[in-house]
Amino acid sequence: MTVKLTVENAVQAKQEIEKLETQGYVRDNIHIFAHFKERADDINDALDTSDVGMKEQGFLQSFKNMFTSRGDELRNKMEAAGISKQEAEAAEKELDEGKLVIIAHN
Repeated sequence: MTVKLTVENAVQAKQEIEKLETQGYVRDNIHIFAHFKERADDINDALDTSDVGMKEQGFLQSFKNMFTSRGDELRNKMEAAGISKQEAEAAEKELDEGKLVIIAHN
């Protein structure tokens, strides 16, 4: 099952991740998205969660993301993490507002 949550900051993200772990999700399958890559990387490192990579996307999509806009990259990664295209588009708008999106999958 895939779960998508939206939070305002890293403190709230930490709380939600702890709740997800009690529900059986492992940190390798919990991904935090932020509009700015550096912010996402910092939060993923601090909370020991993972970025969506080749494992979820495959080699070709990972390679393609190097040449796309940040918005396209985020939508592609969120879809690879398990949400629909429409959900990814809505989530990207939340990222534009400075929020964080958490996607967890089993």
